[in-house]
Amino acid sequence: MADAISADVSGVVEKALGALDLETKARLLAGQDMWSLPAVPAIGLRSLVMSDGPIGVRGVRWTADDPSIALPSPTALAATWDPALARRAGRLLAQEARRKGVHVLLAPTVNLHRSPLGGRHFEAYSEDPYLTGAIGTGYVRGVQDGGVGTTVKHFVANDAETERFTVDNRVGARALRELYLAPFEAIVKDARPWGVMAAYNGVNGATMTEHRALQRGVLRGEWGFDGFIVSDWTAARDTAGALAGGLDVAMPGPQTVYGEALAAAVRDGLVAESDVDDAVRRVLTLAARVGALDGAEP
Repeated sequence: MADAISADVSGVVEKALGALDLETKARLLAGQDMWSLPAVPAIGLRSLVMSDGPIGVRGVRWTADDPSIALPSPTALAATWDPALARRAGRLLAQEARRKGVHVLLAPTVNLHRSPLGGRHFEAYSEDPYLTGAIGTGYVRGVQDGGVGTTVKHFVANDAETERFTVDNRVGARALRELYLAPFEAIVKDARPWGVMAAYNGVNGATMTEHRALQRGVLRGEWGFDGFIVSDWTAARDTAGALAGGLDVAMPGPQTVYGEALAAAVRDGLVAESDVDDAVRRVLTLAARVGALDGAEP
């Protein structure tokens, strides 16, 4: 599937955006439940469903009568040093996602094995940023070959367990660029993922869901990322701060810092409606890419 946004798709997205009032736009940026965004039938938008995870598609039912394929650990996949195999794995997971009605896979995890106490290392590939980027690129290409979105996670420096949800990681500029950001940069530039997940932690004084310098400056400005940014679950903490920092979608719902809180912030002059429009535009573009927006099917 092509990753570029065609003029025809852009036209459909703009027409759909123009038909939405403020409340509906704000609602589109907040989960309607644990795993999905709301549908808007009036513009031909179906509900976008997200699901974990890196080695299988959990789906939304979590019952014994809806089993999932389980692939080997991502660490084992990286040990093959074979991006083509990672792409094959991604294509298989895209088929599984389609079978389960899932549009976006909450993967891959490209944090690094930098601490022996990292409890989620089984989800990630390696201690090496180059290998992680290469395998992650293959994985993203494979999933998106099948018309399913990815969210490269957890952006960024979310590599250890102690105070995972609140820690402010102080990282030097060189280490940040050459280690922690490097896998994300490679994947964004080489695979053009349709999504990135903002992490719980802070980096150098700013929580990642509000980190304007890294999300708007580096991810979008320097690397040219054109997908949507979704929070890790319950990671978004402040309405105006998250929107200003570049966060498009706050999950899960229905109680989030977006939705009605975002509409109220616009009415109170705390955030610009044009920034809301930018975020909604990215959600609608995602819907077009995964075949969930009428008139813009891939």
